[in-house]
This record gives sequence, structure tokens and C-alpha cells, in this order.
Amino acid sequence: MDLTKYVQAVSLEDFGKPFRHQAVWNRRLRTSGGRFFPHDGHLDFAPRILEEYGEALFRQIVRHELTHYHLYFEQKGYKHGDADFKKLLKEVDGLRYAPPPKQRTVHEYLCRECGQVFQRQRRINLERMRCGACGGRLKIREIGLKADDGG
Repeated sequence: MDLTKYVQAVSLEDFGKPFRHQAVWNRRLRTSGGRFFPHDGHLDFAPRILEEYGEALFRQIVRHELTHYHLYFEQKGYKHGDADFKKLLKEVDGLRYAPPPKQRTVHEYLCRECGQVFQRQRRINLERMRCGACGGRLKIREIGLKADDGG
């Protein structure tokens, strides 16, 4: 998919206005679906939204970022809290918040002394960290993916 052409098409169809800048994929985006950069007008999008949720939801994210884009260049309130932003976003059926990732990485650690199991989203330094129960050394047990339970 040519992302810039897709965003240009959504802009014309849903806003009736042209998109004159670049749209790029950014795999580093985790908690947001996209970003608007006022200094140069380009848009970043997280490919995980398209991969995990499909084109219909991704289009709503594109509308959200285009709402920022068009209001900024019209010199109206383009930030999330502005009335202009909320009104236009509702008119074009844009998504207010990006959905959470469907899966997250879980690292499991096992205490060598007492057998206590610890689950963490971030990796830990096994040279520095010890078991909270007995002070024993830890070892990595398993790295896997778990479905996000929404909590």
C-alpha cells in the first residue's frame, strides 16, 4: 500500500480537501496510532493498527490525524482539547483513541532458590536483580506472547 496516496484519497473523500505532505509508517509507535508533525506537515502511522485491526479502524486513525492536519493549516484549534478538533473529528467519524495492542510480550523469570515466578513486560538485568521473596538469583524461564485481557 502506498501510504501517502491512501491518505490523499481519504483526505479528498472524507474532508473534501487535499493532503499535500508525506505520510510514513513508523513501527516504533506503540501506544498511538499516528502522529501529526506541525513543523513540516508530515504524518506518521503505526502499521500494527492496520495489521491487528484492519483497514476500517485504520481509516478512522487516518481521519484523526487528518483532523489535526487540516485544522492546523486552517489556523483553527487543532489540539485534542479544542472544540474545533472535537467537532470535526465527530463529523468525519474519526477515532478518538488508538486501541491497545492485542498481544504483549511477557518475560518470565524463575528464582533459582525458592522457585518463585515473576512476569514482567520489560526485560530485567539478571546480574543486578534478585528475588523479592528470598534474595536468590533469577534465571529467565520463558519468553512468550500473551493475549491482552484489556486490563
